[in-house]
Amino acid sequence: MPKVLVVEDDPTLRETLALNLRAEGYEVVLAEDGEQGLRLAREALPDLVVLDVMLPVLDGLTLLRLLRRTSQVPVILLTARSTESDKVVGLETGADDYVVKPFSLGEFLARVRAGLRRGRAAPATPTALESGDLKLDLSARRVFRGGVEIAFAPREFELLALFLRNPGAVLTREVVLRQVWGQDYPGDPRTVDVHIHWLRERIENDPSRPERIVTVRGVGYRFEG
Repeated sequence: MPKVLVVEDDPTLRETLALNLRAEGYEVVLAEDGEQGLRLAREALPDLVVLDVMLPVLDGLTLLRLLRRTSQVPVILLTARSTESDKVVGLETGADDYVVKPFSLGEFLARVRAGLRRGRAAPATPTALESGDLKLDLSARRVFRGGVEIAFAPREFELLALFLRNPGAVLTREVVLRQVWGQDYPGDPRTVDVHIHWLRERIENDPSRPERIVTVRGVGYRFEG
């Protein structure tokens, strides 16, 4: 039975969508804000996510951006914004489809069926990243080195995952900030240096002479594996 996660803060719309999805034979998981939605997307592993753009706590586009770091689950955005630029932003952020409120339930259910078909046809999303004796369990968000689990803060996990996804590539501080901290993060790029130091303490044999995360002077960092 396909599982659909609905992230919508309007209780009436949320329950209406859930009722109709269940009538179609889908298992439904509900979230009322962005933070809860992101947690359930990672824990419940839905086959499709229906995501409102305007959400409390964590807005829909930010949620989608964070979700896309570890998952390619089909996502349908729900929004009252109907301009072309709004749609482009949503699709470029990683949405698969875009439904403008108000919409008919028939149209909505057709979009859900199409999204689930695309999801079944897509290649499976990796559940782990590995390099040498390092392994990242993406679904459980756990890190192992030589089979021994290492405690990682959420930001450090995202940073290490970014490097493992891009071996050999030089990543500037600005790129790392945008990918890990988000497009609108106002902090100092030197924040990256601090987190790289912490990361080296956990994964390098000799953090003072790193062999895995190498500094590229004047540019950024490169993961050598």
